[in-house]
Amino acid sequence: MDIITITGFIAAALTTGSFLPQAIKTIQTKDTSGISLFMYSLFALGTLLWLLFGLFSGNMPILVANTVTLIFASIILVYKIKYK
Repeated sequence: MDIITITGFIAAALTTGSFLPQAIKTIQTKDTSGISLFMYSLFALGTLLWLLFGLFSGNMPILVANTVTLIFASIILVYKIKYK
């Protein structure tokens, strides 16, 4: 693996990992009052498009990061819709 790919994976781990505390807190408390449904909907759609970009361009850091981020964002989005 070259330095560019390693840098991409490190960046992916940091930015994707930043969603984990919010997902855990949302699952534990079911409190989504401070979360914007519109923002998370746009974010999830954008993340899906980045995932597709990573898939079609063969860019593994983009693909992996956005797959995991989409999972976390989707969990938060489902909780936002389910526990208004």
